[in-house]
Amino acid sequence: MTETPYNPPCGGLPAQTALMTGRAVFTEAYAVIPRGVMSDIVTSFLPCWHGTRAWILARPLSGFAETFAQYLVEVASGGGSEAPEPDPDAEGVLFVVGGTPSLDLAGRTHSLRPGSYAYLPPGAPWRLHNASAEPSRFHWIRKRYEPAPGLGVPEVIVTHESAIEPAAMPGTDGAWATTRFVASDDLRHDMHVTIVTMQPGGSIPFEETHVMEHGLFVLEGKAAYRLNRDWVEVEAGDFMWLRAFCPQACYAGGPGRFRYLLYKDVNRHPALGSLRGTGR
Repeated sequence: MTETPYNPPCGGLPAQTALMTGRAVFTEAYAVIPRGVMSDIVTSFLPCWHGTRAWILARPLSGFAETFAQYLVEVASGGGSEAPEPDPDAEGVLFVVGGTPSLDLAGRTHSLRPGSYAYLPPGAPWRLHNASAEPSRFHWIRKRYEPAPGLGVPEVIVTHESAIEPAAMPGTDGAWATTRFVASDDLRHDMHVTIVTMQPGGSIPFEETHVMEHGLFVLEGKAAYRLNRDWVEVEAGDFMWLRAFCPQACYAGGPGRFRYLLYKDVNRHPALGSLRGTGR
């Protein structure tokens, strides 16, 4: 059985003969980080991880997107961590795009593979190791969990995208569908990480403009994306980072389907700043 493609390998370094000009852009409303700039020299090494490097694609940034951080993590054979999460208030999602890492979470061991999804509640102990000969790659999305009155902390979730039937958006005849790992009306969750799939010719036919911040990593295919005032072309391996209220639309021109991993913050009141002149 052929695995679903999730994104091409990253790393390496362009040749000295390569052109410097590319598709990377950072604006007041959005950023596009193309696959070609995810080279070896922009990786980070993380405390308490060994045999591991990470492309940090998004981080809380004042005046831009402030709720989350997103990493593309590569763990070499024999690498991993016994204490991966430094913040006891942080929740996380892992989504595997390559290799077969092993996840120890809340007393159970899970063998992961491309397409595996794990929700890590705040305070839940977890460890991750790669015992295989090939590198493991996964997205790690982190957010400071926001408790809400009368709502408990969500439980651990470990599943695979193949176990979930994508839900078609109304009126699209399946051209636009979403794989939801968490029920939309489960208010315990203050973030959603989903997979959006668009068939060739499918579109988001209006400029979505909303309070949610987004991280969008293209897993498969290519498309034209409307971001604020611009149309940009994106392909598998590219990352889009959108602040709140950035207008967005999409056209998947083909020839194959277009899929991306999507983060958004949900189900909480916007935080209010201090009141001027009150000392609060």
